[in-house]
Amino acid sequence: MKPASDQRVTLHGFNNLTKTLSFNMYDICYTKTKAEREAYLEYIDEQYNADRLTHILRNVADIIGAHVLNIAKQDYVPQGASVTMLVSEGPIVEVPTESYEQSPGPLPNNVVLQMDKSHITVHTYPEYHPDEGISTFRADIDVSTCGEISPLKALHYLITSFDTDIMTMDYRVRGFTRDINGHKLFIDHEIHSIQNYIPDEIKKQYDMIDVNVYQENIFHTKCRLKEFDLSNYLFGYTSDALSEEEQANIIESLQWEMDEIFYGRNIT
Repeated sequence: MKPASDQRVTLHGFNNLTKTLSFNMYDICYTKTKAEREAYLEYIDEQYNADRLTHILRNVADIIGAHVLNIAKQDYVPQGASVTMLVSEGPIVEVPTESYEQSPGPLPNNVVLQMDKSHITVHTYPEYHPDEGISTFRADIDVSTCGEISPLKALHYLITSFDTDIMTMDYRVRGFTRDINGHKLFIDHEIHSIQNYIPDEIKKQYDMIDVNVYQENIFHTKCRLKEFDLSNYLFGYTSDALSEEEQANIIESLQWEMDEIFYGRNIT
């Protein structure tokens, strides 16, 4: 039985439920020539280098109330970057009821909540198709916490930190904790959908699909940007530099790419 969202449960010892958010974003771009592809990858590597990613993860740590213990970061050749951050609990304070509510989390500010034995990671994957003129940038972020707060509270900030055409989000609660009578609790808060942690103004911009397995405490949401302006997908020029036929062909290629990523399968 799941405890009500407005009901605090007295636990036996530390809350050692593990709550993990996996956030994946995709940016898609049409790059017609080899020079355009190389310039796009250079831009992505500069925009999302290891230092910038470290700044993003530090803000995530602030939002979930973590103390950073250790940071490992690396920029790769020819492209991509990774950051791994080991974090521990911040100063233990009374956790506000809001931490259990299904509502969007804050943008970076001074939030201190209880957590322990946790980590935050990000890996980036810029790549391009060698023949068809499509370049993509993917970033994978994992936020794993133990304690009172859900990493979903960092989701609002993560979405605003990237230019995102497609997002996939997974949230899972693992393990168990015990109440003072020794009764196992496999989740300590109500959750109906990851969408409830995304602000309305962002949800209006995306088509969203949920796949949830409530009995296993597994929640999945994927999102695709509704508005399509071809100029936003061209690198270094706008659509008015192209003929109508060129525009139509490029739009078809881009939307095909987005469909395959969104649905997770090759479309023939």
